[in-house]
Amino acid sequence: MGAVLAPPIVAWILLRYGWPHAFVAVGAVGLVWLVLWLPAYRTPQAATAEFEAPPIPVHVLVRTRVVLAFTLSKIFLDPVWYFYIFWFPEYLKRAHGFEMVAIGKYSWIPFAVAGAGNFLGGGLSGWLLRRGASVTVARKGAVTFFVALMTSAIGVVLVPQASLAIALVSIAMLGYAGSLANMLALPGDVFPKNTVASVYGLASMGSGFGGMLFTLITGWVVDHYSYTPVFIAFGLLPLICATILWLFLGELRPVLFVLGRPVPRVTLEEARIPS
Repeated sequence: MGAVLAPPIVAWILLRYGWPHAFVAVGAVGLVWLVLWLPAYRTPQAATAEFEAPPIPVHVLVRTRVVLAFTLSKIFLDPVWYFYIFWFPEYLKRAHGFEMVAIGKYSWIPFAVAGAGNFLGGGLSGWLLRRGASVTVARKGAVTFFVALMTSAIGVVLVPQASLAIALVSIAMLGYAGSLANMLALPGDVFPKNTVASVYGLASMGSGFGGMLFTLITGWVVDHYSYTPVFIAFGLLPLICATILWLFLGELRPVLFVLGRPVPRVTLEEARIPS
């Protein structure tokens, strides 16, 4: 919701009061939210009891196949989102002559569409699970479907109308949100609850470095060539993410760590002794 409201509001503040006031307003809203959240949040007692076991050390996590593959896959997924939120308004200005008023008026649309992707992403994997698919197939299949939608961004540089460009980026951002809904669940499918945050933090660090690298490359390509190769590249990068998940992530099943080594948990069905 914040991403939908921010573009028109920030554009209005910027045009009326200038850039400094826009930055102050955005920062102040974050502080207000923090002041309201801190006294309101309480950790459930049941969750506190679950976290009593010591977490898995980071040096152990970084040697596991799931963490390495998961981190590598996010390097090719998250920078695409960074590109849309940082570069697409500038593309509209350069390619379609959008002024700040028009950017504020229309740039919220892709974020609104992306919001639906959060629900659709979880809905698709849940639908697959209810029909007997394994967690591995449900998660990877859902990610693959939604990253395929992200290839729609390639058409942005091929259409003449700004409205079509916005529509295509909206589909791509919906695809990102749908795939992210399943990517967020992957660590919890494998690791204990007190380790999930560490796993996602490591993977997000990788995506952050990927974002820095791809931002530098984007600026250079736009300056020396055009936006065409950039949109083509960011339309194809998510397919690399899905490929890594299928080829290197392995089966998604809960694991225990014994003496620093991952050991698959035995399910009740597997442990049943034949009569």
